[in-house]
Amino acid sequence: MSMAKQQLLEKVNELKARRNAVILAHNYQIEEVQDAADYIGDSFGLSRIAAETTADVIVFCGVHFMAEGAALLAPDKIVLLPEIMAGCPMADMVTVEALREKKKQHPGATVVTYVNSSAAVKAESDICVTSANAVKVVNALVCEELLFVPDKNLASFVADRTDKKVIAWEGYCVTHHRVSLHDVRMAREAHPDAVIVVHPECRPEVVKASDHAFSTGGILQFARETQHRKLIIGTEMGIMYRLRQENPDKEFFLLSQGLICPNMKYTTLEKVVRALETLQPQITVPDNVREGARRALLRMLEIA
Repeated sequence: MSMAKQQLLEKVNELKARRNAVILAHNYQIEEVQDAADYIGDSFGLSRIAAETTADVIVFCGVHFMAEGAALLAPDKIVLLPEIMAGCPMADMVTVEALREKKKQHPGATVVTYVNSSAAVKAESDICVTSANAVKVVNALVCEELLFVPDKNLASFVADRTDKKVIAWEGYCVTHHRVSLHDVRMAREAHPDAVIVVHPECRPEVVKASDHAFSTGGILQFARETQHRKLIIGTEMGIMYRLRQENPDKEFFLLSQGLICPNMKYTTLEKVVRALETLQPQITVPDNVREGARRALLRMLEIA
């Protein structure tokens, strides 16, 4: 570890103690941020930790909708997003106005919204889902038709595993959508003895050509439990750091070099220090949005 990094980590720990703060880092964050985190996980799992912790300050190292999720579940805490420009292109592919228009076109459809969305969009929804529980939640709903927002690839994944009619919003994760069937074929040729595990945000043909599709938490669990010694990973490259740390006896290969989310790489230790020093940027959710968004999240928790 470099002297500069060590000094930054010491500064982070000093400020955490002074602020009674906890640092949450998504699995896709850069290595030094993961090293500084108290908890590493997926977006909604970290939001639940935010709600349960006794800390006064939550430093959420991720993107905007994730910090919003923490603010929704922990309204009594200060929630900081170290880099305010860290957004999510997929979350930006649906607006409240566009969703309201779509709901008018399908008045009988239950609106199921992926947590990778803004709080305002969640507030317009009937229920939320994560990539880990989407199939379970959808199959538990008492409805025949649903509008799945905003990820068309996760919608396709769910549609293949339910008898319900799924109307997909035309959004997608730019990073996962970039992976192609050609990438899968090339990976199999390069590592014929490896198992391919992808995220369900990938294109349907990529999911079908792979061996397994799991959420980030599911990928981590599979890696720990599988007897396979070589794994090809089809999700954002930041997860490779944790996979290799937790499984030093196994080999991991990235399915595509295109699996990088620039927004997830904006956060640095310097920005974490600055956020703790200034208690900025703070993420809040307006009262007129909070109630509806929390309702959609809590309904999900009742089922999942």
